Amino acid sequence: MAEKRDYYEVLGVSRDATQDEIKKSYRKLAVKFHPDKNPGDHTAEDKFKELGEAYEALSNEDKRAAYDRYGHAAFNGGGGGGRSGGGGFHDPMDMFSQVFGGGFEEFFGGGGSRKSKTKPRGSDLRYDLEISLEEAANGVEKELEIERYVPCEPCNAKGSKAGGDAKTCSSCGGRGVVARQAGIFIQQATCPECRGTGETIADPCSACKGDGRVQRDSRIKLRIPAGVDTGTRLRSTGNGDAGPRGGAGGDLYVFLHVRDHDVFERDDADLFCTVPLPFSIAAMGGELKVPSLDGQSSIKIPVGTQGGTVFRLREKGMPTLSGGRKGNLNVTVQVEVPTKLNAEQQEKLLAFSESIGEHNSPMQEGFFKKAKRFFDL
Repeated sequence: MAEKRDYYEVLGVSRDATQDEIKKSYRKLAVKFHPDKNPGDHTAEDKFKELGEAYEALSNEDKRAAYDRYGHAAFNGGGGGGRSGGGGFHDPMDMFSQVFGGGFEEFFGGGGSRKSKTKPRGSDLRYDLEISLEEAANGVEKELEIERYVPCEPCNAKGSKAGGDAKTCSSCGGRGVVARQAGIFIQQATCPECRGTGETIADPCSACKGDGRVQRDSRIKLRIPAGVDTGTRLRSTGNGDAGPRGGAGGDLYVFLHVRDHDVFERDDADLFCTVPLPFSIAAMGGELKVPSLDGQSSIKIPVGTQGGTVFRLREKGMPTLSGGRKGNLNVTVQVEVPTKLNAEQQEKLLAFSESIGEHNSPMQEGFFKKAKRFFDL
């Protein structure tokens, strides 16, 4: 038989370690060697058992004092493992549960050593909804039609016929889980007889076959706040599938998709659009009507405005979900050039061009100064 290691060495602490240091070290090592993290690893299994034994001895002041004085011999009385005389040790899984306060499931994705008798919760559901940019800007209420499990009305979600009572499941004793031995550990799974409810139905409801719920088309109203964007996820609590036999309902998650707009492009809370600018207004200046989400807006066009100029209209963009300032509307003007001119118009446009000369075309003048060497060949 292999000689037992020193308990302080097992936990990796000094002999004068405080109780907090002992507990902290145990938590760290117990997670590392837990069987759920090391399936099939018998070495880790043995170390986990050894840790539980060492921690129980050193976490109790009386047992620790006895161990410091007599070593392992302090616990060899009473048959070397019984509970009499304070020398026995608990199942390491029980010790692990006590130290982690029942919250250790987070390390292993759920499924701790015990499970309370609760009815299973219904499944969460997903719904993809497309809305317009205007609806995203102003907020809107939508009515969704989905197929989901709802409580069975004939049996009032109990699963049994009128007057019938559910009985405690004989397979799991009402716990909803069954256990099986796997070496020194106990593994648990949902009871196949009662499907985790802890109860069985002797006379099932004919409408739901004892499940306490049926599938139906449901209409659900959903308020969509202003400022949402593609990818925004909204949760409608309790509007997923109803749980079996009166279990709590799951949630409905609605994923939003905002349709592309014919005029505006969106970047977060800012909007962008390109608007045609008449040649005459570009040359002489004036006022230009431009579209916006709340109707029409006006911008002042300075004399000689060039194509590609961007005008920013503050807070004419999208609202934000946080309720802060709205984004901006950025308008790019594109100067319109006449494409069909009659003889009279062409003559007048030529006379106009000759009258203004090149000095009234600063962009053209600057370009030719930079590119002069290309034209002097």
